[in-house]
Amino acid sequence: MIYLDYQATTPLDPRVAKVMQPFLNGNNFGNPHSSDHEFGRNAAQTVEKSRRKVANSIGARASDIVFTSGATEANNTAFKGILSPEKPHCITVATEHACVLAAAQNSGNCTILPVDKEGMLDPELVQQAIRPETALVSVMLVNNEIGVIQPIAEIAEICRSNGVLLHCDAAQALGRVPIRVAELGVDLLSVSGHKIYGPKGIGALYIRRGVTLRPLLDGGGQERGLRSGTLAPMLCAGFAEATMLAEQSHDDDQKNARKLIKRFLQLLDGANIDYTINGSTRHRIADNLNLHFPNIDQGTFMRNLRGIAVSSASACSGSAGKTSHVLRALGHDPGIQASNIRL
Repeated sequence: MIYLDYQATTPLDPRVAKVMQPFLNGNNFGNPHSSDHEFGRNAAQTVEKSRRKVANSIGARASDIVFTSGATEANNTAFKGILSPEKPHCITVATEHACVLAAAQNSGNCTILPVDKEGMLDPELVQQAIRPETALVSVMLVNNEIGVIQPIAEIAEICRSNGVLLHCDAAQALGRVPIRVAELGVDLLSVSGHKIYGPKGIGALYIRRGVTLRPLLDGGGQERGLRSGTLAPMLCAGFAEATMLAEQSHDDDQKNARKLIKRFLQLLDGANIDYTINGSTRHRIADNLNLHFPNIDQGTFMRNLRGIAVSSASACSGSAGKTSHVLRALGHDPGIQASNIRL
């Protein structure tokens, strides 16, 4: 099998697995919330050391980081923790991840902004959509299907001038673009472990100091009362190691990805294959290529890609033979038979 679906998930880096291995045997099984004995204190030290590493990877402080089960939980915590009867309105974008769109729509009071044909959001639309009752704007940094990079810093200035909080889903951006929360100007930011060769089941929500959220889960009050439940030190350690490795290899990874994509497109051009690139070719990450092949049936195309793992849409929202909500937002007609694949 040739695996080309790294935006859906990545394999576990052996160096990450090595860091996690001690928690599967021996005496590293303590509950990090049990402070009365050494087993618990050792586990707590692992969690806090991991928190610092994750915070460093996005230019935050350790106290700004709340561990979650992944980006979906982090995104939901942002929405459900901020929206209130006094400020019930939220704003998001038509190309957001399915969990953000669901959280926004389930709030019952949301504005979903369009994008242009390249998948880019005009910040002026955010300004126009803000109301007195608006509490939250949510815009992802890097799109999980078409890889475009949104102008988050510019949007943050608009939100700040209007007294509105900005949340950013950065699950697809971590390890692919430099993230510094102060430069972006975001109030809340979600990241995930399994997109950067880390373990599944672990993520984090950055919460800027001074921002107050209601907890999504009730329980023992762990994670400063914002995320009750026993943390898994093994997952925290693996996630932290993955963030460090991703930061160290970022430049080489992006350079290699650009080289591979350039070569791949040259091969398509040399074979006179008709295709277009979905999403902006200027504002995008280097290791995403979403291609549109006109007049080729999607289902037939996918079935014939034996031995090659690619996707036709997000793993969370799409299936073969259906046009994704992201591509529809770009203007793709779902009635037209065509193939779209994400590499």
